[in-house]
Amino acid sequence: MGEPHEVAVLALPDVVAFELGLPHRLLGTAVDDTGRRLYRVRVATLDGGPVRTSAGYSVLPEHDASILRTAGTVIIPGIYSGSALERGVLEPDLAAAIEGLPARMVSICTGAFVLAAAGRLDDRPATTHWMHADQFQALFPQVKLDPDVLYVDDGDVLTSAGNAAGIDLCLHIVRRDHGPAVANRVARRSVVAPWRDGGQTQFMEPVPDPDGPGTAPTRAWALERLHEPLGLADLATHAAMSVRTFTRRFREETGMSPARWLNAQRVAAARRLLESTDLPVERIAEEAGFGTTASLRQHLHATIGVAPLAYRRTYRGG
Repeated sequence: MGEPHEVAVLALPDVVAFELGLPHRLLGTAVDDTGRRLYRVRVATLDGGPVRTSAGYSVLPEHDASILRTAGTVIIPGIYSGSALERGVLEPDLAAAIEGLPARMVSICTGAFVLAAAGRLDDRPATTHWMHADQFQALFPQVKLDPDVLYVDDGDVLTSAGNAAGIDLCLHIVRRDHGPAVANRVARRSVVAPWRDGGQTQFMEPVPDPDGPGTAPTRAWALERLHEPLGLADLATHAAMSVRTFTRRFREETGMSPARWLNAQRVAAARRLLESTDLPVERIAEEAGFGTTASLRQHLHATIGVAPLAYRRTYRGG
């Protein structure tokens, strides 16, 4: 049996305490069918000394930055201060520690500022916490920032949005490395959802709409009719709005287009039926509004990377 994949978590001064623990909690609990651990997660600071966290306490890891050189994956959790966040440049000791690392590089939240300041995100897609998106774009215009998504996987560099999006990214890494069954076990053990639909725009502070109740009643109406061939015009008519006004308000309230939201709800409905019923896949495709098994298979695979029967086996066995 192979050795566990080495993961080094770099705790910088003023590290976000919640995010610092995510790699150990999620990657560190991933096991194969025999119970063998798949990752060894170790925490380091630049000099091996204590660093203060955002929660007001300090952590004292057992390692310094030398373990970054032999790690297969290096994870940088978010920070609340530092020259990368404030000026877009790295302190000399941090720059030396991460320069030329061959590892897969991962950031959570504002850890993306560190990767960007190191040049690891130049001309590449990335994300960070939505509250820091404007500052990030001002400091690093060369990065293709997507402030809506929960995480971005660009191969050897992965970035996530803030806080709980680090959970989504860690589960994605497990899923990418070892498949959905292993990732689902990790998610169940941590009592979190294996997947979350939508982007981080849905969590942004909403702007009050003075012109009416919004699209929530229409969304509730649509959820009761997923089996019907609902179109944008149907939704706008129910909301008593023009298509243009409805689309604008819908995006403001949910962070996605009506079509994308409707597709996400249909995928979610199909997943619930696959998990909890013995209905044939053809019937589930009809109930969820996909019409055909082929359409359900295409949308489910595009969303979570597995076919309907494989997804059902993961949750129900057999």
